[in-house]
Amino acid sequence: MFWELVATVFAGLGAAGLALSARWISRGRLARWWIPVSAGVGMIAFQIYSEYTWFDHQKSLLPAGVEVVRSSEQTAFWRPWSYVFPQTLRFVAADFTRADVNQINPELVRLPLYFFERRMSAIAVTTIIHCGQQARADEHGQLQLPAPGETVANDWYRLEPNDPLLQACR
Repeated sequence: MFWELVATVFAGLGAAGLALSARWISRGRLARWWIPVSAGVGMIAFQIYSEYTWFDHQKSLLPAGVEVVRSSEQTAFWRPWSYVFPQTLRFVAADFTRADVNQINPELVRLPLYFFERRMSAIAVTTIIHCGQQARADEHGQLQLPAPGETVANDWYRLEPNDPLLQACR
């Protein structure tokens, strides 16, 4: 986040420099207030650019075998352009290369998930996928793993048949 602040300041300085050059070329006919206005517009434009390119940039940094399984587009009233072009500010990625089949119940697959959010550190959570019943549960100390043929408990979340997390079952 520190480097983003530095880049924002330099974007403002660059825009102010362009306005200063335009003022010099126009031999002073361009009003002096264009310089700070240009700096502000440059910083805002860089922040908007940064917000919209964050998701694609983060996705490109994921290692092979880690795939985005969910993303969340958001709008906000203080960003009116986001109603026309929603921004992806958080997503979930699954590491299918580290999927691990349970030895006792082969219908259970242990899968690491990574939760990414703009301006936050990534959070890793291990989830258990029940391939036969199309359900998932986050791994924790009180989670009861079902025996083969047993139904899952109420604290498991049902998955849609086309849910990307079910790729771990293949």
